Amino acid sequence: MNSRVENNRRSFKPLLLLLVVIVIVVGATASYLIIKKNDKALFEEAAANFIRILENKDYKKLGKALDEHSYKSLNYTLEEVEEKYDRIFNGINITDIHASHVSLEKVNNNLYELSYQLSLTTPLGALEKLEYKTEMTKKDDKYLVNWEPALIFPGMEGKDKISYQYLKAERGEIQDHLGNGLAINENFKSMGVVAKELGEGNEKEAKLQKISQQFDLSMEEINKKLNQSWVTDELFVPLKTIESNKAVELPGVSYQNIKLRYYPLKEAAANLIGYIGKVTKEDTEKHPNLVDGDIIGKAGLEKAFDKRLRGKDGGEIWIVDENGENKQEIQTVEKADGEDIQLTIDSYIQSEAFEHLKGNAGSTVVMNPKEGGLFALVSSPSYDPNKMVQGISQQDYDQYANDEKKPFISRFAVGYAPGSTFKTITASIGLDANVTYPGKLRTINGRSWKKNGSWGGYSVTRVSDVQNVDMRKALIYSDNIYFAQEVLELGEDAFRDGLKKFIFGEELDLPIAMNPAQISKENTFNSEILLADTAYGQGELLINPIQQAVMYTVFQNEGKIVYPTLVKSKESPKTKSAITSTTANEMDKSLIEVVSNPNGTAHLLYNKRYQLAAKTGTAELKLKQGEKGNENSFLLAFDTEQDNFLLLSLVEGYSKGSSATQLNKSFIEKLYVYFGMQ
Repeated sequence: MNSRVENNRRSFKPLLLLLVVIVIVVGATASYLIIKKNDKALFEEAAANFIRILENKDYKKLGKALDEHSYKSLNYTLEEVEEKYDRIFNGINITDIHASHVSLEKVNNNLYELSYQLSLTTPLGALEKLEYKTEMTKKDDKYLVNWEPALIFPGMEGKDKISYQYLKAERGEIQDHLGNGLAINENFKSMGVVAKELGEGNEKEAKLQKISQQFDLSMEEINKKLNQSWVTDELFVPLKTIESNKAVELPGVSYQNIKLRYYPLKEAAANLIGYIGKVTKEDTEKHPNLVDGDIIGKAGLEKAFDKRLRGKDGGEIWIVDENGENKQEIQTVEKADGEDIQLTIDSYIQSEAFEHLKGNAGSTVVMNPKEGGLFALVSSPSYDPNKMVQGISQQDYDQYANDEKKPFISRFAVGYAPGSTFKTITASIGLDANVTYPGKLRTINGRSWKKNGSWGGYSVTRVSDVQNVDMRKALIYSDNIYFAQEVLELGEDAFRDGLKKFIFGEELDLPIAMNPAQISKENTFNSEILLADTAYGQGELLINPIQQAVMYTVFQNEGKIVYPTLVKSKESPKTKSAITSTTANEMDKSLIEVVSNPNGTAHLLYNKRYQLAAKTGTAELKLKQGEKGNENSFLLAFDTEQDNFLLLSLVEGYSKGSSATQLNKSFIEKLYVYFGMQ
């Protein structure tokens, strides 16, 4: 019995020993596999950390990611590696760095091959999927990247560098129809000082005083610029931009050549042409392709045509050797200068139109009635756009901003009640509807009239007390009552049908922001009073000076509207019929009489050498009947011999002696001379 137990014990011991060995082997194997699994995970973590450093441009952390031996063997210090990355990626302003297709392949227990792609954006545009490959090693429980220059840009080696050249596109110019500059690139002088050349104490003060007097700069402004944080004794400090021919030698003054945008017509075309300036944060948020330092159009046509004018910058990025010799192209983008844009504007007509408004708040539009080209789009008062480009002082800007006449408003694009010039449209619709005709007499007594008691206290008033009035007399004397009665007989439906043949509610194909011309706020007048008021150009009519000029082209084009153009083109103008040719010819005759007849409201413009047609108008701005309000003055005038021009002028709140007719008399005579019709 005992011997059997002993035998069992003796046989159990080898089995137990075998079991222990198996457990030890399995445990060792598991431990080995866990260690190896942790090794790969740690390699992956180190690789991800290196990628993050590249994406975030956090180059001060490279020391913990790179194998020291790898860069030292290439004669680089860690500081040199960090500086090389910083100088290239931040110096060139490379952004949006993103890694993809990151892969780790095992070579042996302590060595992995790392490959990845980088996509990034340089100032020249996007670079996609650049291929990178290197090794990672395990040293003293650290997992490190073997560094070489090719990890900056593929193809770099040794002491290679990156050469970057940025080629700025030149902004296209804006010209008039004869090629004269309206917005040009001009050479200027940047006037400034170098602090160490001013001397000290009294000498410095005396020099600055002379600079202040010579260049119309306050001492406060000069000292503010000299005390900027970046200023040192050796650096040039710009104080003012001046025209090249105004540079004078003065102790302490230095000059640098610069090229700037220049507007030869200055105030005369500012509201039309606009100006350029540096992008703001708001600009870059709206247009991600813009970067700090870019120059864009800020107002007017400079803004409307900015993309065409600005062109496309170009440049080159190359890998070069230590001697600066090109080795490998990284990126090349051809520079494309901006497009020159030629307008239909005539510089002479634009300037003269502006001058003849004499600073009054208003607008003048001069149009080629046959071709549709706009010769002049003037808004007054105005501002000097060159100050905006060269650096406007706070005092000058405040003067513009606080001016009650609002010089920044482009009045040629603002809607107004057109006043009595609109009677030409009302008469035309009446003629075509066979309600109005030249010899049709209306007997009108007194200077005020109302249809009946339903009008309450409201009545239509007129200036001249003429008893027997036909259409021509009504135009000559500008009789509100006559046209109110005519349109009431015509009726709202027929009147609106006639108006719809013009350009009400239409968007004009012009690079100028404006609201469509408006007949009334609602689709129906719902009021005989409003219908009557509309007949003589008041009511709820809103038509800007451009739109008015376009509507009145019917009289020089056999009843067809000629749509306006602002960019010179060889294409035929767009037209549409609005009234019959018979009506257009009849209106021409009547409007010539408005000038030639001694009683005509435009008789001031009469010159027996010309066949000028015209219609004057006023639109009174008042809150209620019987109240005297400010009046806007209008003038429609056009040549009927050669149809060379059509003029529409407005003066806001005019006073005695400054009506649109009075201000434009000599201008119209200059137009006749200019077109060779004297």
